[in-house]
Amino acid sequence: MEKNTETDIGSSLREVTKRALPTLDVGPALTGDIKAIKELSEKWRDVWQNLGFMCITNHGISDELIFEMEEAAKRFHDLPHKVKMKISINSHMKGYTPAHASVATKSRFHKNRKLDTVECLIVATDFDDDNPHVSSGEQFYGKMPWLAEDIIPGFRSTCEKYMKEVTELGKKLLPVWALSLNLKHDYFDPFFVDNYTYFRVAKYPPKPKLEEGEMGVNAHADTGFMTFLPPANEEGLQVLDTNGEWFWPDLPDNSLIVNAGQFLERWANDRFRATPHRVLPPMNADRYSLACFVNPNFEATCECLSTCTSPDNPPKYESQSYLDFFAWYMTNAFTHYGKFEVVDGKALEK
Repeated sequence: MEKNTETDIGSSLREVTKRALPTLDVGPALTGDIKAIKELSEKWRDVWQNLGFMCITNHGISDELIFEMEEAAKRFHDLPHKVKMKISINSHMKGYTPAHASVATKSRFHKNRKLDTVECLIVATDFDDDNPHVSSGEQFYGKMPWLAEDIIPGFRSTCEKYMKEVTELGKKLLPVWALSLNLKHDYFDPFFVDNYTYFRVAKYPPKPKLEEGEMGVNAHADTGFMTFLPPANEEGLQVLDTNGEWFWPDLPDNSLIVNAGQFLERWANDRFRATPHRVLPPMNADRYSLACFVNPNFEATCECLSTCTSPDNPPKYESQSYLDFFAWYMTNAFTHYGKFEVVDGKALEK
């Protein structure tokens, strides 16, 4: 008789410890008070030079808005599959991806090739029509596909409001990031003019018994600069510490999870950590997740920060624009990306 190992696999992944994340009050710094920003930046630096995952409180994103966005996510994912597929992912990486559509095929953190169980709507910045990159049809500058208002009333406006407020929060924290890296407080400001925000409105169906290598989202580190995520309605997120041990983060009420992405890690010459994390499918009920990635503009080029290099610590990475890095990451993260070939900056379906 063939041995059934599903229960053993699921149990072993879930039987890890639960630990509190570093939790910082960002309220005083968000007022623009320079003393508060400096004080926060010292604690901020310690987090990113170590674990690289934290919670923030007094962040200004209201419970009402988070609840409204969660309800909107449920309404979207409750729609029939054929309706959601009307706005399937396009060459600009905007739109709906069904379950089992992606896996990070070149992740440093896992060797698995089993497709993730998550399904999500990817919402991203729509740039102004007079933007030259938009008018020339360059990849990632195309418009977000939306379902008609009569199909899901108020959904678009809720998504756009949520993205706008989280983006504004991220920009208000730029001086904290800068001072924590021993830079001038306004160093990152030019890189976030017409910035690119990427928002995954995700649903993880329950699956208590896991097959070998099966995950909601496999182990990965985020691609961009900074990620904001409210605690989900169901447990699922696990974090990898610097000792190589996975743990469940214990999340305080009214907090937002914050983590750094690989573009910032490269920019900082590995001084700050883009922390690996993964999501297990929930046990009993659908899990909804609202991960919002606040990134620089596509033209931003990360040249090793002067405060992160020395004669004994030369730059580890070549200079690279966020556009080039994002395109590389997406090529290696989504199976459907292979349908497109980039020619002169434009994505053409093969």
